[in-house]
Amino acid sequence: MAFSTAHSALAALREDLAGEVFAPWDPGYDAARVLFDARADPRPAVIARCAGTADVVRAVRFGRELDLRIAVRGGGHGTAGTAAADGALVVDLGRMRRVTVDPVAGAARVEGGATTRDLDRAALPYGLATTGARARGTGVAGHVLGGGTGWLDRLCGPAVDNLLGVELVTAGAERVRASADERPELFWALHGGGGNFGVVTALTLRLRELPEFSLAVLRYPPGLGPEVVRAFRETFRTGPDELGGAVLYLAGPSAPAGGPRCAAVLTYAGRADRLRDLAGPLRALPHEAGPTGEVPYPAAQSLLDLPPGLRHNGSARCLTALPEEAAAAFCAGGQGLPAATRSRQLLFPQGGAVAAGPAGYPVAWRDAPWAAHPWAVWTDPADDERAVRWVRDACAALEPWSTGAGCLNLIGDEGPERIRAGLGAGNMLRLEKVKRRYDPDNVFRRNHNIRPV
Repeated sequence: MAFSTAHSALAALREDLAGEVFAPWDPGYDAARVLFDARADPRPAVIARCAGTADVVRAVRFGRELDLRIAVRGGGHGTAGTAAADGALVVDLGRMRRVTVDPVAGAARVEGGATTRDLDRAALPYGLATTGARARGTGVAGHVLGGGTGWLDRLCGPAVDNLLGVELVTAGAERVRASADERPELFWALHGGGGNFGVVTALTLRLRELPEFSLAVLRYPPGLGPEVVRAFRETFRTGPDELGGAVLYLAGPSAPAGGPRCAAVLTYAGRADRLRDLAGPLRALPHEAGPTGEVPYPAAQSLLDLPPGLRHNGSARCLTALPEEAAAAFCAGGQGLPAATRSRQLLFPQGGAVAAGPAGYPVAWRDAPWAAHPWAVWTDPADDERAVRWVRDACAALEPWSTGAGCLNLIGDEGPERIRAGLGAGNMLRLEKVKRRYDPDNVFRRNHNIRPV
């Protein structure tokens, strides 16, 4: 398209949008293009920071008219760095963060740019909550539509199991709604299919009463990891669905001289005295107690928060079981955390409501009792290769016990077979048909992409 035509279209977009428009020569452009992963340094052609659904419709039309690639930014935390791209139009939902709680219905309407922090703050005064991401800056829409694991998933199910309705703008710039009663096939596809079908401008989520919430953090000496994993496994063998948590290996400045620190996090939807009883096998090991007691639920969401400006790479493996050999492989990966980084090796229990949820949705990892999540975090570009290699090696060590699936929220760009495994090979043809119906040109492909059949 001629420069003069593109220039005129950009001028019209600036005039039409209630929000802001950033081109590369505008003040604020460089700040607007920054993503959570500092490895990503995209230079979009245009960033449309939308103030509402009408802006999203206008921005999508603009992108289609100029034949621009379109990326959608909610929280900007996507592991694969898909929220922006060189030469693309970024539909930025950062101004659309309103959360409206209906305590009588036990539900919340969450705009497409809202983060986990926004949702938790809105629901807390009513004593309500749902499965949120384990980092407060994560966008709710991306978290939910990609599956969504969190501290409450054994009790409430993955975030996507609590999805009641979706409002989105399609590739044809059409506003549509999807629910169990309205466009049910699209609603099914949104249960794990991510941003493949349009720009999600709002979701309605089921909330659960959570009058009390407790947290325990136990830190252990270097080298005690296998015993910690064994005690953690025993704790969850008989623990109730209200119990959640993780075993973590942590690198960083606070790590002891003997190697990365090992820790156990336990969360409980209930009183702290009951959590102390449940934590008996872990408390019996030599440990240093961190934060323990009844806390607001959002406090647990901050445990894994990291400051901006860091480099990230992560993946996940869902495990069929956690025998001694698998536990040893997990601990070896944790002991091998790259030095001078802030990397983590995490092990999450699943089961409970994760396994008991609806079997028909494209969430192929829900049957696995355990999930491992190596997550490299570093600052120096010279460490890129080493950090990425550690993630790859940590996953390879657990491959003998892997189901092949993994929550797509937790993995980067690992190719179409990993996407197929995460969604379920048997679901792909059905997903591709929904994609063809709502995005036949694959406009929304900056994601874990499902191609039109």
